[in-house]
Amino acid sequence: MTAPIALDPLARDNAAEGALLRAAGPAVAVELPGGVAAWAVTQHTAARDLLTDARLVKDASHWAAYQRGDVPKTWPLIGLAVPGPSMVTTDGAEHRRLRALVAQAFTPRRVELMRPRVEEITLGLLDALAAGEREVDLKTAFAFPLPMTVICSLLGVPESDHGHLRDLYERFFGIRPNPEGIQATIAGLNAFVNDLVAQRRSAPGDDLASVLLAADTEGGALSDAEAAATLRVIIAAGHETTVNLIGNAVRALLAHPDQLELVRSGKVGWDAVVEESLRWTPPTSNFLFRFTTGDVEVGEVVIPEGEPVLISYNAIGRDPAQHGMTAELFDITRDPIRHLSFGHGPHVCPGSPLARLEAGVALSALFERFPELALAVGDEELRPSPSLVVNSLRELPVRLR
Repeated sequence: MTAPIALDPLARDNAAEGALLRAAGPAVAVELPGGVAAWAVTQHTAARDLLTDARLVKDASHWAAYQRGDVPKTWPLIGLAVPGPSMVTTDGAEHRRLRALVAQAFTPRRVELMRPRVEEITLGLLDALAAGEREVDLKTAFAFPLPMTVICSLLGVPESDHGHLRDLYERFFGIRPNPEGIQATIAGLNAFVNDLVAQRRSAPGDDLASVLLAADTEGGALSDAEAAATLRVIIAAGHETTVNLIGNAVRALLAHPDQLELVRSGKVGWDAVVEESLRWTPPTSNFLFRFTTGDVEVGEVVIPEGEPVLISYNAIGRDPAQHGMTAELFDITRDPIRHLSFGHGPHVCPGSPLARLEAGVALSALFERFPELALAVGDEELRPSPSLVVNSLRELPVRLR
């Protein structure tokens, strides 16, 4: 058997990592930080098939190494691999019950009703940028506050908590050498959502958190533990994906002025920019985990029972078998071919309509307000976030004018 490929979040080149994994086969043994063994799915067709395969489940009770105690609770990615009882960690009827309560808030029709609020927040942020310095970190000043303000507005979370949440989630998705750090981060996130649940139980409002707590579906309403885990997922997915999508799209457009000119001239729409950015540089690098309940064949490889499987969106997005021989190129004119960057099957991201709306509004308004927008440093100087999971930049320094 070929030695596992080590994935190093502290020395990231997402495109190179994706190409390396994809070349090794549709399913590849990998070693994660801390020596944790897993399997990475690297090709589009294999991922699409496995994401609907009932032999792969989200329940960590099927993870043999974790159940043996080989993976400690201080492992830096434990909060992502075993995040608690929510729609992310369940399957079948229980997953449908938990997901239904969330999905009804993010239908395309309801999301479209949010457009005026998204536009209002966007314009406010751009006004602040226009009144400020010539050079800014666009991630901190624009890409982060837009989706965080939108999702927190839905949940009734005040702006004074946004910075605290950003700090918690950056540590949650990142890698820290101190193993006790992840437990402190998880404790901080749990304390925040537990307090939010308690507040809404005692004094319900007209926000989404109150609606989720009051909702009842076949199988029952959310318990406090389920509500807290669900809110943690909503806040994480409701901002992190869009922060990365906006930042990565801006970087791609500035690095490809011919593509930017196509959309500025109206020859190509902003929706095409969003979809090509999702494919070419997906907001999520690798998604943890699904677990095999039996031996699973992927091409000539057999993933044994009890193994953790991650989906490598780094690799899948540029798979030439799906996207053609130009898969490595950023091309907003390519024929629309379905990508998997928001997942597939029962666990496809229910918040994807909102992320697409926010990114489309943000990019269009940003480049209209600042037509001379440019990177303030060379593209090669941009620093990736030290994370195995998110495909993001630590900062995005730009010149506005």
